[in-house]
Amino acid sequence: MNKHNSSVWHGQAAGAASCSSGLPVRWRARFTGNPRHKKTWRGLPVPHMLFIVLALGLHAEENMPKQDGLSLEWSKNVLTIKGAALPTGQIQINYLEAYCRPGSTDRDWGQTVIGHKTSLVEATPDGKRLKLHCDVKDGIVVEHQIIAGKDDVSFELEASNPTATASDAQWVQPCIQAGPFTSLTPETYLPKCFIFVDGKLARLPTQPWATKARYMPGQVWCPKHVDRNDVNPRPLSSIAPSNGLMGVFSGDEKTILATAWEPYQELFQGIYACIHSDFRIGGLKPGERKKIRGKIYVVPADVDALVRRYEKDFPEHSAK
Repeated sequence: MNKHNSSVWHGQAAGAASCSSGLPVRWRARFTGNPRHKKTWRGLPVPHMLFIVLALGLHAEENMPKQDGLSLEWSKNVLTIKGAALPTGQIQINYLEAYCRPGSTDRDWGQTVIGHKTSLVEATPDGKRLKLHCDVKDGIVVEHQIIAGKDDVSFELEASNPTATASDAQWVQPCIQAGPFTSLTPETYLPKCFIFVDGKLARLPTQPWATKARYMPGQVWCPKHVDRNDVNPRPLSSIAPSNGLMGVFSGDEKTILATAWEPYQELFQGIYACIHSDFRIGGLKPGERKKIRGKIYVVPADVDALVRRYEKDFPEHSAK
């Protein structure tokens, strides 16, 4: 809970205080000896008692947080997704790892990263919705709304530049820790990961596998619509991915964890047993605003069904 949610919790506490032994106010006098009410609990007809029991159950259910599907927590730049479908019960994401300048492919990482500070604005008590606020050091602001569904998480972002100076914030990294999902180690999880090449699922390592870069190891796939000078300074594959979807199979191959963004800058397999579909800002002129959206899917390992869903959510990618 945070200060922005305190009114919600206070409201619920006040509602609870208005009941006696869990009873709604309009029934309390009937069971607390009020002389104006002649009937007692024991003296009520059976149909009335059944009605009251049913109503009390509905009243309690209405006040219970809904926990179906996935839920969210965020603290200290770590977004945690929780759910029964996850092999370890949760997924952790460095959200966000870095805002990056263009010209990053062969440059010191310290010159690429633009500092930022993210803060929690709102978190609903049921864990279904978060609002975050990013202040980026060059003056731009990014508002994040994150919504947990039954088997996915939706990201709705708006980046704006309130300054009189253009921002060169080009792309941004949400870093998904995929290793625990596979039940394997950072050294052995790679074959569980996949991208799409020539329209078909391709397990990692894709061939050819690049092995030279400013920083090692890892692998980057740059789509055709992005300048190859503007991606992660890790080994850059000669392969252009067919789309912006990257994922990983669970250890038992029964579940897929996958992610996509629009617009997207690159796909990346990192050194911390992580997977990336990194989203693109593309710079912001003074006064300019841009909307960005993303998805994380936690679904049964039906690849065709996942692709259909992805194509419905991101129709723009079929044209890239």
